Amino acid sequence: MTPTTSPDAQGAAGTYRSGFACLVGRPNAGKSTLTNALVGQKVAITSDRPQTTRHTIRGIVNRPDAQLILVDTPGLHRPRTLLGERLNDLVRETLTQVDVIVFCLPADQKIGPGDRYIAEQLAQLSSGRHKTPIIAVVTKADLVTRDELTKHLLKVNDLGEWADIVPVSATGEFQVDVLENVLVGHLPEGVVLYPDGELTDEPEAIMVAELVREAALEGVRQELPHSLAVVVEEISEREGSSGANPLLDVRVNLYVERDSQKAIIIGRGGSRLRHVGTEARKGIEALLGNRIYLDLHVKVAKDWQRDPNQLRKLGF
Repeated sequence: MTPTTSPDAQGAAGTYRSGFACLVGRPNAGKSTLTNALVGQKVAITSDRPQTTRHTIRGIVNRPDAQLILVDTPGLHRPRTLLGERLNDLVRETLTQVDVIVFCLPADQKIGPGDRYIAEQLAQLSSGRHKTPIIAVVTKADLVTRDELTKHLLKVNDLGEWADIVPVSATGEFQVDVLENVLVGHLPEGVVLYPDGELTDEPEAIMVAELVREAALEGVRQELPHSLAVVVEEISEREGSSGANPLLDVRVNLYVERDSQKAIIIGRGGSRLRHVGTEARKGIEALLGNRIYLDLHVKVAKDWQRDPNQLRKLGF
């Protein structure tokens, strides 16, 4: 979706703000869940597995007085593979192009080396002439006691220099509205960047692939998330299908690095792959607004995370 600079960009109160906020944090810090909560609808996939996000998913919050574009990035981490290096490069590039940075730190986990690494990276990025405000957001606040939350907030305060510190619970809807107001307050005055009603600018094929990968990640072993890539090969209206809700054929390839991982995805007698298809189909039909026939194939691309040619082929 190409941004637009619509002239009717003034809110009822006069001043209209618009801009980009980038969510960053170590893997599994609650960034995607928070993005979905702020937008009010699912635009980023979530999982209890690290490195779920592979692309910068943009979610759009539309208000009478502002338009806030959220950029949910892959988790910033010390990379072990070429894929990891490219994901980190993607995050750093994104951070230099936004108006405000949201650093997510989960309340139910101690501040560790990963958090300190990110804090150091953010300090370096914001040390230039045009200092980007950084909001420290303590996610998953509903999973700890009030006393534990207070102690965690003090430790976060000591971790770096923050424009604001906000505790939230995306699933419990605790202070999500407060965070939204804080982020809008840090945006510059501007115009409408995307048409009213748009919730994301991600291509449909990317969203479909993400929904399939989310379904495939549920209930699998720790190693698989890093080794799984999903590519949509085709979305087309079935020949002979007509009417207000035509049937769409959606063909998707799931790539893993080893035969043993392929067996995990497929499951005994194909049972797991059928379950993945059933779960993914619900989200894809809601996304596309059509009935679909989902055709899934699992393929092995040996050591694709370390192969530049394979990474290029898979869209990284």
